[in-house]
Amino acid sequence: MLAGTIGERNLWTYAALNRAAEYIAAQLNASGYTTERQTFEISKLPISNLEATLTGTGRAEEIVVIGAHYDSVAACPGANDNGTGIAALLDLADRFARRPQRRTIRFVAFVNEEPPFFRTPQMGSVVYATAARTRGDRILGMVALETMGYFSDLKGSQTYPVPLGWLYPDVGNFIGFIANVRSTPLLAKARRAFTRRTAFPVQSAAVPASIAGVGWSDHWAFWQAGYSAMMITDTAPFRYPWYHTAEDTPDKIDYERLAHVVNGVEGVIESLAR
Repeated sequence: MLAGTIGERNLWTYAALNRAAEYIAAQLNASGYTTERQTFEISKLPISNLEATLTGTGRAEEIVVIGAHYDSVAACPGANDNGTGIAALLDLADRFARRPQRRTIRFVAFVNEEPPFFRTPQMGSVVYATAARTRGDRILGMVALETMGYFSDLKGSQTYPVPLGWLYPDVGNFIGFIANVRSTPLLAKARRAFTRRTAFPVQSAAVPASIAGVGWSDHWAFWQAGYSAMMITDTAPFRYPWYHTAEDTPDKIDYERLAHVVNGVEGVIESLAR
């Protein structure tokens, strides 16, 4: 729907961006949530983060945020970046809708992750994380679902920023778990839960945020607000040949492997929210 029907969606294709938001809200509502909007304006145009909350049964004040951005970069339909993240978000929200956990889970679709708003006060996740910190929200961990649907079994299909290439495989058949050093406990717990749920290959790294790519999604905004956060990704430009191009289309996605990843992430959420 996002990439094949709606297509490019950002402030410059404002009607498409709104259509994407309406679609996501409708899907969350159909799962039984009451979708809340965090609306702000850019150039007098209202845009929104979308939030569906599953209130915890025992420690409701402790919060786990699962997030993905729904905008695409200019001139790009954004199937992998980040239609896959939103598809995973919607599926996971639906799976948990009738299974409350001890801690509160917030499923959030963020606007304005892509340039020129990336790492600015107008980035949707920055608006969200800043407001959460101002309210004093007890967010124990945030997981960003980012560009998750491309895999390759070819040798040399996986690259890395310096110096990580010495440490990890050069075949892009795995999902990556990435965090800054401060978020190491979150990353370790998530990896353990993922591997308990599925045998799908996973590589993880808790490294300095200064390394290229480590902070390239909405988890970065939560780091800035002082929260622990991590990203689940196929590593985007370090593997995906059509990153930020007009060829980022639905036919590039490996739906079967993406489904295995989402099954594993379900286990991650259970572990974090228990």
